[in-house]
Amino acid sequence: MLRTKLLLAFSLLALGLASCGANRTGENNGAARSPIKPFQIEEVATFDEPWAMEFDQGTGVLFITEKRGAIKFIEAGGEIGTVSGVPEVDYGGQGGFGDFVFAPGQDSAVLDERIVYLSWAEKGDGDTRGAAVARANMVCEDRLACELRDLEVIWRQAPKVTGRGHYSHRITFSPDGKYLFIASGDRQKQAPAQDLSNTLGTIVRLLPDGTPAPSNPFSEQGMPTDQIWSYGHRNILGLAFDGEGRLWDVEHGPRGGDELNLVTKGTNYGWPLVSNGKHYRGKDIPDHSTRPDLAAPAISWNPVIAPGDMIFYSAEMFRDWQGQVLIAAMRPAALVRVGIEGKTAHEIARYEMERRIRAVALGPDGAIWLIEDGRNVPESRLLKLTPARE
Repeated sequence: MLRTKLLLAFSLLALGLASCGANRTGENNGAARSPIKPFQIEEVATFDEPWAMEFDQGTGVLFITEKRGAIKFIEAGGEIGTVSGVPEVDYGGQGGFGDFVFAPGQDSAVLDERIVYLSWAEKGDGDTRGAAVARANMVCEDRLACELRDLEVIWRQAPKVTGRGHYSHRITFSPDGKYLFIASGDRQKQAPAQDLSNTLGTIVRLLPDGTPAPSNPFSEQGMPTDQIWSYGHRNILGLAFDGEGRLWDVEHGPRGGDELNLVTKGTNYGWPLVSNGKHYRGKDIPDHSTRPDLAAPAISWNPVIAPGDMIFYSAEMFRDWQGQVLIAAMRPAALVRVGIEGKTAHEIARYEMERRIRAVALGPDGAIWLIEDGRNVPESRLLKLTPARE
C-alpha cells in the first residue's frame, strides 16, 4: 500500500482537449489548454481492475469493487479488508462486478451491519449474459472482514443476450430514498434501446425491494415495460442526482458523441436513431439536431472523453466547485469539470491524469477520490485529491 504524496508542480500546464465555453446545441468540439491543477494527489492504495467505489457515510470507510468478483474496503487506518459472500460474476470484456451502494439512512458510527445493493454481469443460458442487481445484509463482525448475507436478486436486465459489452449497471437512490434507479445499457445491440418491450438501453426506476415504482411512465403496460423511466440510451456509466433533485447520466457515444443528459420521466434520448458521433466503421448517424422530438444531451464530446463515472460536488473543500459535475475520464485520462446552467452544461476545466480514471467519489471531508481503470496496468491506484498547497 502506498502512502506517498505527490505534490503537483504548479508551473506545468496539463495538455488535453477541452472546451471552456458552452455551446447551446450541446456539442463540444473546441480544444483548449487544461488549467494548472489546483490539487495535490496522494496515492493511498492499489487494487486489481476496480470498477466502483462508495463511502459508508457513518464511518468513512471506502468500499471498492473489482471486476473479477471481489469487494474490498479501506478503513481509516489505511488497512484493507475484504467482503465475503460475493456472487459469482461473468468476467470478460466489459463484464464482471459492477456497482456497490448503501441503502439510504444508514449513518451509525459503527460499521456492524448495513443493507447494500450491488450489480454484476450474470451468466444466462447458452452464450448469454445480463446485468443483475441484488440487495443484501452486510455484516461486519471483524474490523477487516465483512460478509454478505441473505443476498437476493431484485432485478435482471431483460433479456439476456450474447456479447460482453454495455452492461452499464450503475445504481443510485433518489434523494428522498424512496426510489432505486438502475442504468441498463443497450448491450451493444442498438435497436432494443427503442423497443419498450425490453429493458436494454433504459434507466429503470424501482422501489427499494425491486418492484416497479407505481408512478412510472409506462406502468400500465406490464413487465418489464413498467420498470422503465427513460429509454434510448447507449452505455450509461455515471448516474447521479444534482442539488435540485434532478437525475443526470453520463454515457458513451459510439465514435464521438459521449453525452451528459438531464434524465426526465418517459423521455426518449434517441439512441441509435441519433447521436453526435458516428458508428465505429465510419457510417454516419444523424445528429440530435435532426430530431427535435428526441431529447438532446446537455453537452456532448467529440472527440470523446470515455466517461467512467460522475458525481456532483457538494462539499466545502473545493468551494468553487460546488454544484459542478466531476467526471472520471478514460480517454484522454482526465478529471473533467462541468458546469450546469439550467438544462444545459459546459465544460469548465479538464485536468490531465497519468492513467485512465474509472471512478470518482466524494469523501466525507470533501476530498475527491479517484481510482484508475485496470486496463493494461498491473495494478490501479486509489488517489485522494486535496487543495494544492500555496
